[in-house]
Amino acid sequence: MVEQDLKELYVDELKDIYSAETQLVKALPKMAKAANSEDLRGGFEEHLEQTKEHVERLKQIFTRLGEAPTGKKCKGMEGLISEGSETMDEDYEDDLMDAALIAAAQRVEHYEIAAYGTVRTFAELLGEKDAVKLLEQTLKEEKETDEKLTDLAGEINVQALGGAAEKGMSKSAKAS
Repeated sequence: MVEQDLKELYVDELKDIYSAETQLVKALPKMAKAANSEDLRGGFEEHLEQTKEHVERLKQIFTRLGEAPTGKKCKGMEGLISEGSETMDEDYEDDLMDAALIAAAQRVEHYEIAAYGTVRTFAELLGEKDAVKLLEQTLKEEKETDEKLTDLAGEINVQALGGAAEKGMSKSAKAS
């Protein structure tokens, strides 16, 4: 009985992640379009292709389980994407917009890392060896994406600070 309950929770969590990933497939092109940095834009485009692969891996897991991937809406990802959309609607310029996009993207990555870590553990406990391999591969890619975003942030955040400082200096210079 306990194993059956865990399997139901596992399937429910997989459906949640599937919903999250399919929402992200729609959001990433918008984030790429809003990015000013070529590196950031390229990172979003690369992650879009990866996310499509994540969706395919999840479909494989559902097929092996004899389950349908639909039937659940990931409200967590919906909220993260909504916040990201609000960020893109802000009047941020250039590097500041990129810094804000990175912040939004990293929140998404951390959410995905937590979700994939959880279902991978469930799959291990349930003896779903093939699923463990697929989920581990996706988890590794999500962590790598987060690291790439951190690296980009190191450069872009400094540029955003420089741009903000220049604007502040030009305003104070005009006032004198």
